[in-house]
Amino acid sequence: MLVKIRLRRMGKKKQPSYRIVVADSRAPRDGRYIESLGYYNPMTEPSTIELDGERALYWLGKGAQPTQQVEKLMKIKGVWEQFQGSRKK
Repeated sequence: MLVKIRLRRMGKKKQPSYRIVVADSRAPRDGRYIESLGYYNPMTEPSTIELDGERALYWLGKGAQPTQQVEKLMKIKGVWEQFQGSRKK
């Protein structure tokens, strides 16, 4: 089972907000997920990003693959650099 860290769309029409979730890669975008790691709201100024870095590092260590957008959000929050640093040791 390939696990992905990806965005799950929430909110109303034309006003998206997203949850950052760990889900099976075969599950639909808004379907079942294993764990919620945080949220992302692009509609606020500046955009709101809340991410549980400890749990994200745990799932990355277990082999979960982030999508491109989630990887960018992790870089903004500094989680991706922590993961890269821990891999090189």
